[in-house]
Amino acid sequence: MLLVIDVGNTNTVLGLFDDDHLIHDWRIRTEIDHTIDEYGVLIFNLYQSSRMKAKEIKAVTDIIISCVVPPMLNILEPLCVKYFNIKPLIVGPGIKTGMPIFYDNPREVGADRIVNAVAAYNKYRKECIIVDFGTATTFDYVSPKGEYMGGCIAPGIVISSEALFERASKLPRVEFSKPKSAITKDTVSAMQAGIMFGYAGLVDGIVNRMKAEVKTKPLVIATGGLANIIAPETKTIEKIEEMLTLDGLHYIYELNKK
Repeated sequence: MLLVIDVGNTNTVLGLFDDDHLIHDWRIRTEIDHTIDEYGVLIFNLYQSSRMKAKEIKAVTDIIISCVVPPMLNILEPLCVKYFNIKPLIVGPGIKTGMPIFYDNPREVGADRIVNAVAAYNKYRKECIIVDFGTATTFDYVSPKGEYMGGCIAPGIVISSEALFERASKLPRVEFSKPKSAITKDTVSAMQAGIMFGYAGLVDGIVNRMKAEVKTKPLVIATGGLANIIAPETKTIEKIEEMLTLDGLHYIYELNKK
């Protein structure tokens, strides 16, 4: 079995593949202050919560990691060796992705952005824009030839809403939910309308600008923890692929294994 780990600034997502099938997935908070053993216990508890048998836990033979938080690699690499007796494959410079990267400095591109691009093109085999709703919201364009052409980065919806709460003393922290209208009658609904509709407008605005620049008709795919919340409020997102990054890690692992 293959264990894939996607480390983001806020959350870490783990997935367990049996051949080509994702059989388990978990989402936990990214904590750089945790020790190797704390993460080891946490992963074991995730296994138990999924009612996995001991032989399934021991059946992990390979691990691949995508990480945008460098200190986490100092935890996860030793963890893989200690608890799985496996040296993990790390997505980074020198790894095979099967995708040309047209970026001024390819080393600057976040591993998650490349993994998403590889997964999206491998699945749909056409030009696409991938919108990843994470700590930051990233927009990446893949050409009809399967080339990573770049994109842009916007503040994530959580960062934006937290800034509003922290800098405006009378405004409360609100949950992400769709308001009934844009013209509201109370403060909580007003904030929810501004956050949800405003962010949907941001997404549509950037996607439409990218489409105008490339002069193609890319498929627009959403992924990330908040994709299911924001995507329905947009006019441009056509597909939601919640596990896109995990699928991309699986594909890159298979490519490098060969």
